[in-house]
Amino acid sequence: MQPMDIERRSMEIIESELQVALPEDIKPIVKRVIHATADFSFAETLHFTPGAVSLMRQMLASGAAVITDTNMALAGISKPALAKLGASARCFMAEEDVAREARERGQTRAFVSMEKALALPGKKLLVCGNAPTFLFPLLDMERQPEDVAVIGVPVGFVNVVEAKDRLWHSGIPCIAALGRRGGSNVAAAIVNALLYGIPGVRP
Repeated sequence: MQPMDIERRSMEIIESELQVALPEDIKPIVKRVIHATADFSFAETLHFTPGAVSLMRQMLASGAAVITDTNMALAGISKPALAKLGASARCFMAEEDVAREARERGQTRAFVSMEKALALPGKKLLVCGNAPTFLFPLLDMERQPEDVAVIGVPVGFVNVVEAKDRLWHSGIPCIAALGRRGGSNVAAAIVNALLYGIPGVRP
C-alpha cells in the first residue's frame, strides 16, 4: 500500500470506531490526533473555544508565524503545507540567547521562548506540546494580546493540568487537551490538520 492509502484506511478505521459525536469542523482535528496517537480518549479531552478552528486556519492562510515549544513539534509540522501559504514555523528553545537568559534569570528556556515569541510582530499561532511553562508569560499578562491563538497540549504531571485549565479559562482562542495527556506529536498533528483543511494546501 502507498502511504496515502495507509492514511486513508487508518482514517476509515478511526471513523468506524469513534464513539463520540463531534462537530464537523472539529472532527478532522480530533481524527488526526487519534491517528498520531492511537488514543481515542482525545475525542473527549480535546477542547475547542468557539470558532478556534476557523480562526486558526485564517491566521495560517494569512501567513501567521507558528511558534512551537519544542523542536520535536516543529519537526512534525508539514513544511510543504506551510510553504504553500507563505507561513513559517520556528522554535527558539535551542537558541543560545534564550538558553543564556534562562540561566541568568533562573527561568526555563520555554518561558523565555514564549517571551521572545510574544515580542514578534504580527499574528502568531503559539504551539505548546511539552513544556507548560511556555504558556506562563502569556497567561500572566494583565491584558491578553489580540493577535495570538494557542494550541495547548503539553503532556506530563507538573503544572500541566493547571496550565491547560488556566489557558482554557483565559479567553484566549485555543485548542487544549485538558488533563495530563498531550505531547509534541499531538501538537504537530493539530497544526497539520488545520493546514490540510485549508483549500489548496494538500493534494
